[in-house]
Amino acid sequence: MYVVMNELHVPSERKAMLTERFAKSADNMSNVPGCLEFLFLNNEKDDGKQVVFTKWETKQDYENWLESDAFQKAHQSKSKPSSESERPAAQSNQLEAYTVEHHSKSN
Repeated sequence: MYVVMNELHVPSERKAMLTERFAKSADNMSNVPGCLEFLFLNNEKDDGKQVVFTKWETKQDYENWLESDAFQKAHQSKSKPSSESERPAAQSNQLEAYTVEHHSKSN
C-alpha cells in the first residue's frame, strides 16, 4: 500500500473555493484504478493548510494516475486565467509519499 499527502498552503479567502473544487474530484477518484481512498482535509486551526490524502494499492497505481489524461486535465494551468475560479487556489504545496509498513482496519 502507498499513501500520498499533499499539504496545500491556501489563503483563507480561497479555502472554500478549493474545498468545492476537491468535492468534485472526490467522486472522480473512486473510478481511478488502484485508488483505495481519497480524503480532503481542512486543518482545525486557521493556518492556511489543507491536505489531499490518497491511499493506493501500489506506488505504480499512483504513478499511472499521474500520467493519466484525467490527472493532466485536472491539473492543467492556464497562462492567463479568465476568471478568479480558474486561478490556482494554493500558494504552495508540500508533497509527502509513504510506503505502508503496517496496517490495521477496525471492524
